[in-house]
Amino acid sequence: MQFLISVIDDLTASGTPEEMEAIDIFNDKLRANGHWVFAGGLAAPQNAMVIDNRNGANLTTGQPLFAAKENFSGCWIINAPDIETARALAYEGSKSCNRKVELRPFLG
Repeated sequence: MQFLISVIDDLTASGTPEEMEAIDIFNDKLRANGHWVFAGGLAAPQNAMVIDNRNGANLTTGQPLFAAKENFSGCWIINAPDIETARALAYEGSKSCNRKVELRPFLG
């Protein structure tokens, strides 16, 4: 099964050198244990925009979808045999990046 672990950030003191080192260690562990699919960080929300081209509308907002204190600042996509393993990895990811995370299974 594949799962998405989204990192929830409030943009205060994001990505300290110590946090980045802990994330690298966690990523290495994911790779070594066969859980790694993908991980990446996201630019700050002010760099986001919503695009809507349904029915050829060709619209863009030039701003993020939500004006919220918290936002997604990165993610991991992992392989795990079950929800219990995914949950344990999400707890470990949260600790490594020093942020809350959201765990969601992919459909199918």
